[in-house]
Amino acid sequence: MPKLKTHKGAAKRFKKTATGKVKRRHSHLRHILTSKNKKRKAKLGQSVLVSDADTPKVKRMIPY
Repeated sequence: MPKLKTHKGAAKRFKKTATGKVKRRHSHLRHILTSKNKKRKAKLGQSVLVSDADTPKVKRMIPY
């Protein structure tokens, strides 16, 4: 059985947790930050888990 290749774009965006779940970062935190309030920017700075619907697809892209 050949080895699976990691999708390098996905590897930079997602990390696996110790329990096998997948973490991601929020978008919309790169520019035009003056029009966003502090609460919104603080929430966008936190990591969250990938949704249940998208998890199998992401796990295929980062097999290791």
